[in-house]
Amino acid sequence: MTLKLVSFDLCPYEQRASIALAEKNVPFERINIDLANKPDWFKAISPLGKVPLLVVGDAVLFESSVIVEYLDETVEPRLHPADALTKARHRAWMEFGSSILANIWTIETASDEAAFEQAVAQVGEKFARLEGVLGEGPFFSGEAFSVVDAVFAPVFRYFDGFERRIDLGVFAGKPKLVGWRKALAARGSVKEAVVPDYAERLLAFVDRHGGVLAARMADRKAA
Repeated sequence: MTLKLVSFDLCPYEQRASIALAEKNVPFERINIDLANKPDWFKAISPLGKVPLLVVGDAVLFESSVIVEYLDETVEPRLHPADALTKARHRAWMEFGSSILANIWTIETASDEAAFEQAVAQVGEKFARLEGVLGEGPFFSGEAFSVVDAVFAPVFRYFDGFERRIDLGVFAGKPKLVGWRKALAARGSVKEAVVPDYAERLLAFVDRHGGVLAARMADRKAA
């Protein structure tokens, strides 16, 4: 049975599931949809009208955290640590990663300067918090790749795109975070989780929204 992963081309939450599937060598079919013109079949099977979805036979799973937990419970190798307390700690940092994605959405789309600056500052503060808990690496918990890594790889990937035009400075003075970011970017499962022209599509998305980030990128390019 081939699993089907339903999403759209820029979804960071879908990337979590895609990375987990690749780490476990599970074959799957990726189906991208247009969220601005959702097909009827998608609306019929998505209770919240959101992506990603994982179609397992006749069953449909929604919410990326649920999808990743299901995969980790049913397919080896396990990406979560075995120790219950460590696993709970990892799950808490996964939620922390989701909060950063909310800040990044504001960075991408905000038309208000104050909201934009606040979101950038919040990402910088959260990255500083991460810097304080990271060990020697290369991954979140050391040598072993875990679900936390699958959560943060899409977070860092945004800045790979942004930095083609502008450096927001959120990685400055955070050498452990920079090392973690580089290790994730080099991982095969992370590379394969997006389309080859992901960065170009991301920047086009920013341009279409015409917010503060788009304006600053345009000013930097003109300079």
